[in-house]
Amino acid sequence: MAKKEAVETSEAQIAVHWQEEDYFYPSKRFIAQANLTDESVYERFGLDNFPECYTEYADLLHWYKKWDTVLDTSDAPCWKWFVGGKINASYNCIDRHLEKNKNKTAIHFVPEPENERVQHITYQELYVRVNEVAALLRDFAGLKAGDTVTLHLPMTAELPITMLACARLGVIHSQVFGGFSGRACADRIVDSKSKVLITIDGYYRGGKLIDHKQNADIAVDLAKKDGQKVDKVLVWQRYPGKNSVPTPMIEGLDYFVNDLLKNYRGKKVDPVPMPAEAPLFLMYTSGTTGKPKGCQHSTGGYLAYVTGTSKYIQDIHPEDVYWCMADIGWITGHSYIVYGPLSLCASTVIYEGIPTYPDAGRAWRIAEELNVNIFHTAPTLIRALRKIDPDLPKKYNHHFKHMTTVGEPIEPAVWRWYHEVIGKNEAVIVDTWWQTETGGFLCSTVPAIKPMKPGSAGPGVPGVYPIIYDELGNEIKAGEGRAGNICIRNPWPGAFQTIWRDRDRYVSNYYERYCKDKNSKDWRDWPYLTGDAAMEAEDGYYRILGRIDDVINVSGHRLGTKEIESAALTVMEVAEAAVVPVSDEIKGVVPDLYISLKPGHEPTDELAMKISAKICETIGKIAKPRRVWLVSDMPKTRSGKIMRRVLGALSNKKDVGDVSTLANPEIVDEIRKVTS
Repeated sequence: MAKKEAVETSEAQIAVHWQEEDYFYPSKRFIAQANLTDESVYERFGLDNFPECYTEYADLLHWYKKWDTVLDTSDAPCWKWFVGGKINASYNCIDRHLEKNKNKTAIHFVPEPENERVQHITYQELYVRVNEVAALLRDFAGLKAGDTVTLHLPMTAELPITMLACARLGVIHSQVFGGFSGRACADRIVDSKSKVLITIDGYYRGGKLIDHKQNADIAVDLAKKDGQKVDKVLVWQRYPGKNSVPTPMIEGLDYFVNDLLKNYRGKKVDPVPMPAEAPLFLMYTSGTTGKPKGCQHSTGGYLAYVTGTSKYIQDIHPEDVYWCMADIGWITGHSYIVYGPLSLCASTVIYEGIPTYPDAGRAWRIAEELNVNIFHTAPTLIRALRKIDPDLPKKYNHHFKHMTTVGEPIEPAVWRWYHEVIGKNEAVIVDTWWQTETGGFLCSTVPAIKPMKPGSAGPGVPGVYPIIYDELGNEIKAGEGRAGNICIRNPWPGAFQTIWRDRDRYVSNYYERYCKDKNSKDWRDWPYLTGDAAMEAEDGYYRILGRIDDVINVSGHRLGTKEIESAALTVMEVAEAAVVPVSDEIKGVVPDLYISLKPGHEPTDELAMKISAKICETIGKIAKPRRVWLVSDMPKTRSGKIMRRVLGALSNKKDVGDVSTLANPEIVDEIRKVTS
C-alpha cells in the first residue's frame, strides 16, 4: 500500500501517519452460527430510531414491570434508562435459566495450583449458594436495598457469588481489585460509606498463597481514621474450615463466611424488584492522580447493554464456554465475566492466578481441558505471550471461534500474531474500545457483518455514534488523516449515571468541554468526552491512539505515543515498547522509547539505532526518540499494564513515587542504572 502524504496539522490536532491495514474477513463457518448477521441492525439502531432502538437489548431480559420511558433526559446529562421498569440482575443471571438449564455449568473456577481440581458450578448450585449468601447478608449483616458494601476479593468463585447475592437484595456492591493495597481499599470504603467489608483470607498468585486478610485489617483501620467505621468484616476462607494465613481474626469484627453459612443452609431469598435506574454497583477508577472516582452504574440500562453486546459483539450462545482473562476487579470482569455471559446462560471461566504460571502454556492447557471456544484478553498479555515464546500456542490443541481484545489499542503486528498463532487463522477478532465509565463496548466490528482490520477498533457498535473534535471544538471528519478527541454524540444504556456523590465532577470531567448549551435537556447538546485520542478512516473505522494525556507535543506537532510504539513493534526483535515524554529546552517535549526484547536477542547500540531508524522511516524524523532504552523488562502493575508514569519519572530524573504496588518493583532500580 502506498504511503499517504503527510497532512499539515494545527496545534489543535494530532498528527497521524498510520497506513491503513488490509481487511480480514470472518469465515463462512463463523457466519453460519453467528447471533447477528443482519446488516439492517445499523439502520434499526440509527439515530432516527434512537432511543427506542435499545428496547431490543432490554427485551433480552426478564422484567417484573416494563418501562414507561425509554430515556429520561430531564436531569441532563445524568441519563436515566427504562424509567418505570422493575428488574433484578441476580434473577436474570440465575433464576430464569433454571427451568431448562439448571444442570448446565455456570462457572468453571480454575484454581492456580494445577493439582487442585476445577470446580464446575452449575446454575442450580449457583442459585443455592447465592440465596444462602443473600440470606446471610440480609439477616446477619443487616444489608438492605440501597445500602453499599465493599468487596475486596480476588478471582475466586466467591466473588461473583457475593456480587449476585448483593444484586439479589438490591445492595450496591463496590468491588476493589484484589491486588490493591489496604490503603486503596480504605479510600473506597470511605467514599462509598460502606459499613460492611467482604474479603478472603488468602489466594494464590505466582505459586504463593497470599495473605489477603492483612489488607482488610489495614483498610478498616485507615477507614476509621478517615471517618468511616466498618461494623463487620466477612471473611471467606480459601479452604473452608482451615486457616490459610497467619493474620488472626479480630473478635467482634471479623466473621468467617463459611462458618456463618451453616445457619443459612437451604435458605431462599426472593429477588428484590429494583427500579431500572437504581444503582447496581460502583466501580472506582484508579486514584493515582487524585481522589478515586466512583462510577455509578444502573441496574436495568447496564444489564441490558452488557447482555446485548455480549450476545451480538462477542457472539455468546448458551452452549459456549467463554473465558475472559480480565479480573472481575475491573469493569471488563463485571460486564464480560459476570453479568453479560451469565445473563445469556453461558458457561464463564474464572481463573485464580497468573496466566503464565507455572509456565506460558497454562492458558492453552485450560482452554483445551474446558473446550473454551470464546477467548477474551488484553494486548498486554498477548504481547507478553508473544515475547516468551511466539510458537508455543501452536503446540496445543485449543480452537477458538472468537477472540476479543480489550483495555488498550493493539498494534497491527501483535494483532496478526494473535490471529495467526493463538487464533490459528480460524477465530474472528473483535478489537473493542470502551472504558470503565461506559459499561460496555463503544467501538467494535460486529463479527459476522464487518471485516476486521488490524490496529483498528472498527466503527461504533450499533446505536453508538462517535464524533472527533479538535481542541477548539471543530469536527474532524472521516478520511481527513487527522486525529483529535473522540467523543460520543448520544447516550447509551451502559453508560454510568454519575460519579458517586459528586455530580459536579461528573459533568465537568465528561460533558462540559463540548457542551453546546448547559441548560439544555436535549441529549444532542451533551457529547460525552471519552478522554481518548483517535482518528476515523474513510471507511468509518476508528483507530484509538491512547489517552489525550499521552499525546506528546514535539515542536508544535502533537504525536500519539501509541503510533510510535506500534512502529517500534514492527522491528522483529522487539517484544514491548513504551513511549514517555521528556522535557526539552528547544522542542518543549521529546519522546523517550523503552524497549524490552524477545528472548534470544541481546541489547546493542546497533539494535537501538535500528529501532530509532524504523520510527523515522514509518512516522518521520519529528518522532525520532531522544533515546532508545533497551531494558530487560518494564515496570508493570499486577494486572500487567506498563507503568509509563514510572518510566517518565526516570527519564525526567524525577522521583518515581511509591512503587510497592508494582508486580516487579525491583525493575525500577535496574532501569535507573541503565538510564543514569
